[in-house]
Amino acid sequence: MSSPHSRLRAEWFPSIPRELMAGAVATFALIPEVIAFSFVAGVDPAVGLFASFVISIVIAFTGGRPAMVSAAAGSVALVAAPLVHAHGLPYLLAAGVLAGAMQILFGLLRLGVLMRFVSTSVRTGFVNALAILIFAAQMPHFIGANTATWAMVALGLAIIYLLPRITTAVPSPLVCIVVVTLAGHWLGLPLKTVADLGHLPDALPAFAWLSVPMSLETLRIIALPAFAIAMVGLLESMMTASVVDDLTDTPSSKNRECSGLGVANVAASFFGGIAGCGMIGQTVSNVRYGGRGRLSTLFAGVFLLILMVLLKPWVSQVPVAALVAIMVMVSASTFDWGSLRTLVRHPRMSSAVMLATVAVTVATDNLAAGVATGVMLSGVFFTFKVARLLHVHTETIDEGGMRLYRVSGQVFFASADMLVDAFDVREIDGAPVHIDVSQAHFWDVTAVAALSKVVERLRKHGSVVEVRGLNQASRDLILRLDAAPD
Repeated sequence: MSSPHSRLRAEWFPSIPRELMAGAVATFALIPEVIAFSFVAGVDPAVGLFASFVISIVIAFTGGRPAMVSAAAGSVALVAAPLVHAHGLPYLLAAGVLAGAMQILFGLLRLGVLMRFVSTSVRTGFVNALAILIFAAQMPHFIGANTATWAMVALGLAIIYLLPRITTAVPSPLVCIVVVTLAGHWLGLPLKTVADLGHLPDALPAFAWLSVPMSLETLRIIALPAFAIAMVGLLESMMTASVVDDLTDTPSSKNRECSGLGVANVAASFFGGIAGCGMIGQTVSNVRYGGRGRLSTLFAGVFLLILMVLLKPWVSQVPVAALVAIMVMVSASTFDWGSLRTLVRHPRMSSAVMLATVAVTVATDNLAAGVATGVMLSGVFFTFKVARLLHVHTETIDEGGMRLYRVSGQVFFASADMLVDAFDVREIDGAPVHIDVSQAHFWDVTAVAALSKVVERLRKHGSVVEVRGLNQASRDLILRLDAAPD
């Protein structure tokens, strides 16, 4: 059995040089997307960068998945944007605190297990809808854009997609930013820059209390956005944690990750940052470059702030066209293109769930609403499928006309009526009846009531009824409800 010291070392310092290098790579992959996501949310880049710094530092200690990178993410930015546009940044920070509290409670109640109910179809629909919304958020920059903007976006996309064919030593989005910035400056092109989007950080983030009225009206404004931020953040973080579990062949504590994310989001909000969650792309980069412990996550946050404070004069000159190119790449890489090919091969109900998740999300601009719709449809379709597995076979077993009914399958609220309908008293006409339920299971009150109804109806029409083969769980349920057939 490993000692606490060895576990601590394995969790934090599996290889310090490798951890630092992986964290630095993750930081370079993080910077352009955080600035771009801040732009999507409608806040200053400093808000996203402060959030990413604080979240990375806090979750390195509180999270349940070592080597996972969490920061200001596109999914949360999309959910947060309407609140920012309608009420401003102070209400977004308040919503971040409330969302973090919800996530902490989610983890403490050990509700991380609920993520198991999010089917693959819903997850696919989630990422596809996220990709569509990220791309749609770039449309205002294309509409009415000048030729220079179109040219720089095209140049940025060419660099992003072609450079990895030559070398992967440097993240191509970072090269895109450098080349497009230099080209725009040397050619004197009329391009909007990051400085035009808002204030960049020039010092450490400072703690500040919320500046919104502590009233029921404020709660009314932030409640639904906070819930959406919390659920979307949890879903994406759980998905990211599962990816790292698979890549590293190691387990993680999903409940601790939920609570840890909540603590990080509360801290980020009090330091003037937007709420965030796990970032799949940056996490995969971290793991692929050797990150396995919490040190890589911690260093990604520290290195991020160092770079942003020291390089502020250069970062402020980055053209928005470079960020648009990066976001288009993020959108294209997020979308599960293979899901289009499998639409016709997968069961129709699974495909319907995926499409419904995408449709509701895109129609409402609410990722949480889309996921909720997908989960509900998955439950309905699963219930319908299981209910159809109930079968009742009948046969006459002696000259006296005794009827034997063999019930197999799951009896619950969706299949209870099928059980009742299988017994036609007109056909039985008072003959003795044996009901064999050894291949069936009774799950709920509705199932028990259905069995009692069958027995009572048969006895009312003169049949002698015997129920046999109840398994122990079904028998216990029936006895607990005082409805056991004789």
